[in-house]
Amino acid sequence: MIIKQLTVGPIMANCYILGCERTREAAVIDPGDETDKILMSLASEKLTLKHILNTHGHFDHVGGNRRLKEATGADLQIHAADAAMLADLSNSAAAFGLSAQNSPPPDRTLGEGDSVTFGDIVLTVLHTPGHTPGGISFHTDRCVFVGDALFYGSIGRTDFPGGDYDTLIASIRTKLFTLDDDTTVYTGHGPATTIGQEKRSNPFVRLR
Repeated sequence: MIIKQLTVGPIMANCYILGCERTREAAVIDPGDETDKILMSLASEKLTLKHILNTHGHFDHVGGNRRLKEATGADLQIHAADAAMLADLSNSAAAFGLSAQNSPPPDRTLGEGDSVTFGDIVLTVLHTPGHTPGGISFHTDRCVFVGDALFYGSIGRTDFPGGDYDTLIASIRTKLFTLDDDTTVYTGHGPATTIGQEKRSNPFVRLR
């Protein structure tokens, strides 16, 4: 599987391009901004975008939805509990003195246990709420893309509307920490980590 990480936008969110090496079909997780950069990266790998996947509905992760969908025709997918947030991105960004285009509505809403397929790649959806009600993670082949649920040595904020600390801790411990310790965790901001590393040393959720 091809994995390319791009850091986009003024809040430096991580956007991930995933590609099937055989078919060159691709998915983009969290196109927060800088759509031209994402399109150029897809073109450089000769990838055809099939799916735009949102881990949650905050503008810094989904602000590029509209332009990327218009440019590629890819379908847009997000958890149902965060879908309404897509229509209010401009106001959300303005609260931080920033700008974002409102997103089109999703073509598909996702829930726990759903699958997203492109080429030979199958992503399994884990519902990991707490940062937002509809926060989801995408798991495949010893890696997981977690949005703002879990970070290297930290966790997502829970003081935004819809956030809940206890819910987020439960999501991490009962969903993410059930994955193998050597699973690579691709985060919404900052560096990657592993499940084992966070179990051992994350002060918010460590288990041993």
